[in-house]
Amino acid sequence: MRYRRVASLKTPEEFRAHVAGLGIELPLDDEPATGEDAPLAQPYRLPDGFTVGNRLCAHPMEGWDGTPDGKPGELTFRRWRNFGRSGAKLIWGGEAVAVQHEGRANPRQLMICEANLTALTDLRRALVEAHEERFGRTDDLLVGLQLTHSGRFSRPNRNDRPEPRILYRHPVLDRKFGVPADHPVLTDAEIEGIIERFIGAAQMARDAGFDFVDAKHCHGYLGHEFLSAHIRPGPFGGSFEDRTRFLRLVVDGIRRRVPGLRIGVRLSAFDMPPFRAGPDGIGIPEDFPIPYTYAFGADPADPLQPRLEEAERFLGLLEELGIWLVNVTAGSPYYSPHIQRPALYAPADGYPPPEDPLVGVARQMGAASRLKRKFPRLAIVGSAYTYLQEWLPHVAQHAVRTGAVDFVGLGRMMLSYPEMPADMLAGRPLARKRICRTFGDCTSGPRMGLVSGCYPLDEFYKRRPEAEELRSARSSRRE
Repeated sequence: MRYRRVASLKTPEEFRAHVAGLGIELPLDDEPATGEDAPLAQPYRLPDGFTVGNRLCAHPMEGWDGTPDGKPGELTFRRWRNFGRSGAKLIWGGEAVAVQHEGRANPRQLMICEANLTALTDLRRALVEAHEERFGRTDDLLVGLQLTHSGRFSRPNRNDRPEPRILYRHPVLDRKFGVPADHPVLTDAEIEGIIERFIGAAQMARDAGFDFVDAKHCHGYLGHEFLSAHIRPGPFGGSFEDRTRFLRLVVDGIRRRVPGLRIGVRLSAFDMPPFRAGPDGIGIPEDFPIPYTYAFGADPADPLQPRLEEAERFLGLLEELGIWLVNVTAGSPYYSPHIQRPALYAPADGYPPPEDPLVGVARQMGAASRLKRKFPRLAIVGSAYTYLQEWLPHVAQHAVRTGAVDFVGLGRMMLSYPEMPADMLAGRPLARKRICRTFGDCTSGPRMGLVSGCYPLDEFYKRRPEAEELRSARSSRRE
């Protein structure tokens, strides 16, 4: 299945016509503005009085390049310095940092503990110093740390050996990922221990100098799985109150132990059943039961249709808890990558998308806009902008100018073209040869046990030996 390439759309009128033909809404401004009055250059004042310097955000981007004991490596420092040089004034966590070994997504994921605290302090300092060197000030730079437990996607010891920590028996995911029928479910006591780990991690993050922590609730990891634990008995599953008990206990513990530390939440606002490659290779849904009671933000009677009522209820809870920073995303890279990060090319373990990726961009942007309208006081970060490529500044400006979101988040684009935010704000022509085209090597590499990076476009990664491994793997898949 072929879709028109975004780079082939040469004018705003051509972009609008293509979008209209897809039956979606992706409004854009004809010309990106520059200067102090530009929408993306506007500061944003948080309820506590802190002013974030502009409306661009660096999403968490994991590199699979830490040390076996969870410290940042040389490539980690390089990536974080690039985040600092990017020009984005909101750094959403840098990357996911595990709160304990058993919850690491891979054997080289960063981990926060006392032994690693000095290294994480140095990592944050490197980002801040790089930002100050390029832009001259950091008093309007907000840097967080994303805290995570990978739950059913934990692989703490070997890339090829899953060690899932699950909250309930999921008939589709268990089948898809080979979770045995007798695999143990996390006990309430084990969950209480993980909660304590999150609280302790928040205290260490504050000690390392981070301005906020993200209690991660997205992409199929543990926090996200709590939200879909409709069938789990006991205090951590079933009702909305019980499915959000984990979050509330984490927040309460952080507030008691680390008063004044800001808390954010990255949320998969909707989900769908897992997908797989169909007979022609194009993604199709796995077989799933009806009613589908295993997703947060999906219609149980037709789970391929997002429903945002529970996401709205969740954001209402965040507002009650005094959590103002909310990063809206969707789905999971493990079982629905085209929903989570729209792309033209499939990663090594994925499938070509069953829809024009712009449809996925519009789906996420529409969800973020609806949530922002419902909760105007929350600082909402939008996702899925990278696939817009040359048109990213035009769509991003319209979204911020019209109040559809407060911040525009960039993920994969930060790997190929970390200076894009600074170039956008300065009105410089975009470096077209560095714009992410969603080739997927930054995902395929880790799936093969390699470090993540933009091998096609970043000259640094082009020269690394992993680049040849990826090229060989692509050739083998074509044969």
